[in-house]
Amino acid sequence: MRTKKLNNSEITAVGFLIFPGFPMSCLTSIIEPLRAANEIAERETFSWQLISETGSKVTSSAGVIFEPDVALSAKLDPAMIFLLSGPLSEFEAPRASNSVLRKLERTGAVLGGISGGVFPLVKSGVMEGYKCSVHWCYEAAFKSEFPEMLASGEVIVTDRRRYTASGAAAAFDLALQLIEERLGPDIALEVACWFQHPMMRGEGVEQRVPLKPSTDPALPDLVGRAVEMFVERLDEPRSVGDIAKALGVTPRQVERAFKKATGQSPSHYFRALRMNAARQLVLYSKDSMAQVAAAVGFSTTTPFVNHYRDAFGVTPKQDRGRINAFRVQGNMPLPST
Repeated sequence: MRTKKLNNSEITAVGFLIFPGFPMSCLTSIIEPLRAANEIAERETFSWQLISETGSKVTSSAGVIFEPDVALSAKLDPAMIFLLSGPLSEFEAPRASNSVLRKLERTGAVLGGISGGVFPLVKSGVMEGYKCSVHWCYEAAFKSEFPEMLASGEVIVTDRRRYTASGAAAAFDLALQLIEERLGPDIALEVACWFQHPMMRGEGVEQRVPLKPSTDPALPDLVGRAVEMFVERLDEPRSVGDIAKALGVTPRQVERAFKKATGQSPSHYFRALRMNAARQLVLYSKDSMAQVAAAVGFSTTTPFVNHYRDAFGVTPKQDRGRINAFRVQGNMPLPST
């Protein structure tokens, strides 16, 4: 980790590259623990600055306007730089801005992304061969756009000089990890207690995912295994009969197990899983509706649109138009786990 000497102390310089519509909670969740660590340690261990591509003001997801300290094109020398954005964010001048990130990488800076910030980070070309944390809400869109990338459902992933975190609470955990590395576990714990952060989650901890019931130990084993088999290939969904055969039981046994555990038939339960995956692609990718339909196992768009409307009360096109209205206003709701 790059540091600089000042008054006989080492200061770790951190840059936060913010894009229009970035999740404000992610920024405050990582800066505030660093500030508290400086105060508890009674010395400036961490410094930080806000960066935007052009140096102009940036409106966050909550509509709060931030004035960056510097433009990305300025002379930067941070120990680490984190990108904060929504999943559809892009540089205005991608060639020049991505070049800056690659230059920082070559000079030894740690590069990272928080929440949707992993999308422009990967687009910059600095993540080839690295593993990264992807928020469960963006998983389908991320895999669609970057099928070659190794995406993880872990809260935090640090892979050599690449640090990624899935959301705001994960950003807080990442800050605690940085504090522990620089100032030790006692100060990291005190910082956590200051903010009543219930526990320090390190690497290897999986995100809590409400739409993956197979991870719920309360569900019967048969149901959990059936769900895992189904979600392996949403683009080629298996029939209840195929799943039952693979599990060595009868379709009737699968039907009864699902009805008892979830109150639904397996076919209705599986359709809901497909629709939830489809909604991620509708809201957080630029895929056409035909591509989205194919990704969740529909050969034509008509039945896909009908099932989507039944599930969410709007068509996929209407749903995307509604969220795009938020994005245009710079007030896009984003995950902040």
